[in-house]
Amino acid sequence: MKRLLTLLMATGFILTAGPASAAEKLTVLLDWFVNPDHGPLFVALERGEFAKRGLEVEFIAPADPNDPPKLVAAGKADVAVSYQPQLHLQVEAGLPLTRIGTLVATPLNSVVVLADSPIRSIADLKGRKVGFSVGGFEDALLGAMLAKHGLSLKDVELINVNFSLSPSLMSGQVDAVIGAFRNFELNQMDIVGRPGRAFYLEEEGIPAYDELVLVANNNKLGDKRLRAFLDAIEVGTQYMVNHPDQAWKLFLKGHKDLDDELNKRAWRDTLPRFALRPGALDEARYAKFAEFLKGQGMIKTPPPVASYAVEIK
Repeated sequence: MKRLLTLLMATGFILTAGPASAAEKLTVLLDWFVNPDHGPLFVALERGEFAKRGLEVEFIAPADPNDPPKLVAAGKADVAVSYQPQLHLQVEAGLPLTRIGTLVATPLNSVVVLADSPIRSIADLKGRKVGFSVGGFEDALLGAMLAKHGLSLKDVELINVNFSLSPSLMSGQVDAVIGAFRNFELNQMDIVGRPGRAFYLEEEGIPAYDELVLVANNNKLGDKRLRAFLDAIEVGTQYMVNHPDQAWKLFLKGHKDLDDELNKRAWRDTLPRFALRPGALDEARYAKFAEFLKGQGMIKTPPPVASYAVEIK
């Protein structure tokens, strides 16, 4: 009996002291190179919030920013960081994608002019040159903004400046640009001594929308890893709000190359725009934006919101 008891105790000790179950891997594709817009993701990572929930999360920056949603739709990755406006268009195109969470809960896009420009309102864009980088969507936004002031796209000269938004504006190539992120381009221009002034889309007739969202494949919505992932992000966001300076240092631990004035300012300006409840969904807001896109001729018939945006239980 003593030998049996000793054996059982030894076996029990081995079972108790043995290695914990391996963490479940989750692959997340970013929308672009790492930047302060991704703050909650990397603060959660550095604070071990994913590991606490049994996740091993790998973040990958894409070679082409158009690829992440397509790769998730094809089952090549678990989650992608994307944009709400693009999600509507991708669903229209038949991609099996669903919004499961939100990172940045307000638009960042804006129309920007130089601070000393004579353009004091959107109406003053008449006869002016306007630079853009993403055709099809940004010009549709601009068209809606102009319509509020009795103008149309025919009243401006559109110039594709690719991604040289602030340089084209500061050099005088264009009089205004659309597509400038208010947390980056405005800070960039101020740092080099050519401050800008922004017109905000949501104040010019465009329904508010989520700038950065998290999307998953429709077939993976029952995956328990997704809820754990969102819970970790929520805790990371709360830490950022409560301890912005410490969170900034955590963010820089793995990205020391971002420790400069531009990213520090962008961090400050993006902080109040992060979703405090990343998993929460405002269905009415999504439906309203879908109707706006329909009115602009960008989608035909908006599908039920539940078919492309959900709250993961």
